[in-house]
Amino acid sequence: MHGTQSTAANHRRGPGTRRRSMVVLALLGVCLLAPATTRTALAEPAADATGFAMPFAGAPAYEYLAPIQLTGPEQLNQPIGQAEADRIAGRIGLTAADALSDQQYQYLSTGGGVGGDRTAAEVINACVQILTNTVGRPIHSDVNGQNTPSVLAGYGLYVNPGGQLESPANADAPTRQVNSLIAPGGYVGTWLRDNGAAHTLVALYRSAYTVQAAYGFAAQQMSGAAQLVTNTKGDVSTVVGMSMAPPLWIVNFALIYILKPSLAAAMPAYWAPIPPPVADAIEAAPSGQVPFGDYASYFR
Repeated sequence: MHGTQSTAANHRRGPGTRRRSMVVLALLGVCLLAPATTRTALAEPAADATGFAMPFAGAPAYEYLAPIQLTGPEQLNQPIGQAEADRIAGRIGLTAADALSDQQYQYLSTGGGVGGDRTAAEVINACVQILTNTVGRPIHSDVNGQNTPSVLAGYGLYVNPGGQLESPANADAPTRQVNSLIAPGGYVGTWLRDNGAAHTLVALYRSAYTVQAAYGFAAQQMSGAAQLVTNTKGDVSTVVGMSMAPPLWIVNFALIYILKPSLAAAMPAYWAPIPPPVADAIEAAPSGQVPFGDYASYFR
């Protein structure tokens, strides 16, 4: 399978702008999306030739921790598991002790605790559900009037409640709308400090999350509404959703791990190429969305 590759971005950021972006992203996290014009841009290959170009490969020191392309159908949408989640956490500078306590997580995920908000909690929970949409954790959506389950995290896609297939980085997704909650001075940081979890925030910023977030920002900024990325190995090009690009996956992982390590264990272990007709349709759609009912057969 293969996907089409877009033209290069028409400019690069200057050094001063890049430094400022890194500082901002160390605080904002995975879901920052900026206006953009193209799906893939820089042709520089990743250091270990995984097939992702920079900045989609992320920091070379951490790229090996992200999922690799599946080699067999039995790997499709399989979760990484707890042992692997703990190993990855250790390599990026986190431990289970950095995560919220069970009580803190319960409060945060239900809108409880000091300054808790139920609407904010619903957005956070939706983000976790989308990014852990692996085997045994289907998302249910209204597809042509039918309650339809789907499991698509390995493709870097999901089906929204209204039945539209899209990247988790789409402007419509909770994984973008959470930006205001995780921004400096926003709900999440304030809640953590007010509920005895300041150490969790400190641990996150000291981890690989910080440098990977900068790469993730650059990758998303040069991607259009579709938020897809092309992977090229040899003469074979395939397309996957932005959430499965190494820096985005690792940043997502770090954020979910500090919430609850067992949830991070449900993230996808391998990435799967999006069927070319589906990738082409998403890329062609102005909104970056297509009706799942029209393309569900490609995922069976």
